Amino acid sequence: MIHFTRRLLLAAGIATLTVGSAGYAAAQDKTELNFSAVFSEQDIRAQMMKQFAEGIGDDFTFNGYYGGNLFKQGTELVAMQRGNLEMGNIAPQDIAKQIPAWSVLTSAYLFRDAEHLQAFFASDVGKEMTQMVEDQLGVKILGPTYFGVRQVGLNLDKDVKTPADMAGVKLRMPGGEAWQFMGGALGANPVPMAYSEVYIGLQNGVIDGQDNPFPNVQNMKFYEVMKQIVLTSHLVGYDLLSISLDTWNELSPEQQAAVQSAADSAIAWSTGQHLNREKELGAFFEEQGLAINTPDVDAFRAFAQEKYLQSDLAKDWPEGIVDKINAIQ
Repeated sequence: MIHFTRRLLLAAGIATLTVGSAGYAAAQDKTELNFSAVFSEQDIRAQMMKQFAEGIGDDFTFNGYYGGNLFKQGTELVAMQRGNLEMGNIAPQDIAKQIPAWSVLTSAYLFRDAEHLQAFFASDVGKEMTQMVEDQLGVKILGPTYFGVRQVGLNLDKDVKTPADMAGVKLRMPGGEAWQFMGGALGANPVPMAYSEVYIGLQNGVIDGQDNPFPNVQNMKFYEVMKQIVLTSHLVGYDLLSISLDTWNELSPEQQAAVQSAADSAIAWSTGQHLNREKELGAFFEEQGLAINTPDVDAFRAFAQEKYLQSDLAKDWPEGIVDKINAIQ
């Protein structure tokens, strides 16, 4: 009876060890996807990534790192290239630093709205640009993550309909040549100023205006020291949900399809949330007493695109790309 019991215990122990080993092996077989982004965990795009994690299935272990806690802003792309990071939300400006032709995709009045942005990346010319990133940088772009349109906010009562009406307006723009050029492409007098100083600058009249998406205007309370918002819609803000090409190539076709499908679904949800948020904030700003004015956007677009095409910034752009993007419906 004692021997029988010992045999049972031994058999049970072996079975437990086998099951445990199998479970460990299964866990080891999962593909680990570490994701880094600078937006906070409360951001709509963080919720987007949680939906992505649910959509990719049980073949993966997804770890999301937000607020720049894993890699600082602007370093995610290099981390992916070095094999230190599987996924990231990359700014197109970071790609343009390594592929000058990509600077066209950071210029003012290139994309009309979120729908046009998505249509571009689904088009042949969009696929040519993303293939360029794969070939030269070793990164696969899963899709653009829209986060709002930049609009001009002024502490002036001035009626703005065309770029000529922006003459002499001291418009705060982020530092850097490309951003300062964009301010000039709006017809304004661009002024570099730290983001944290914009509220005081508007309040004291050091600057006449700023340009930001609506959520930024609310978060920083710029609306308290502004009189109007001019819906110039000069820059569609987006980043790029991307995965290391080495990681992508290690996936089976079925896993690749699952990742792309989950990305498409999550991005579509996030875009819808951002568009709804912009509508809500537009109404909120009106309630706060701000005038919301719509200028001649076509006049602004023609003025800005001409300035870009005549500048040194366009020397590396693929020939005819602006016309091709303009033609995308």
